[in-house]
Amino acid sequence: MVSSQGNGKPTLEVFLGRCIVLDTAGPIVYIGRLESFDERGYWLTQAELYDRNEGHSTKERYVSEAYHLERSGTRPANRRRLFVERSAIISISALEDVIADLTGDNPTGWMA
Repeated sequence: MVSSQGNGKPTLEVFLGRCIVLDTAGPIVYIGRLESFDERGYWLTQAELYDRNEGHSTKERYVSEAYHLERSGTRPANRRRLFVERSAIISISALEDVIADLTGDNPTGWMA
């Protein structure tokens, strides 16, 4: 579900008000509700900042767990409001678009 403006180009507005994942090239991932964005970056509320260097999960596993917690209404947040610089982000997706596999049936990490 990607909306576009009249010129046919996709827009980030489709993510407004939704829980999103902002991924970085490094060990950090951001998860939260996108409240606004501009040329400088993204404002998230009910946000989490996860640093792989300080945790015990890979970023993919952490995002998968966040997906399941969001669906159950129990996803924790460690920031009420968070600004993320646009230059730090390499990808954006809706948390509901995550393909989560926590069953252990996929030891290689590849989805079938």
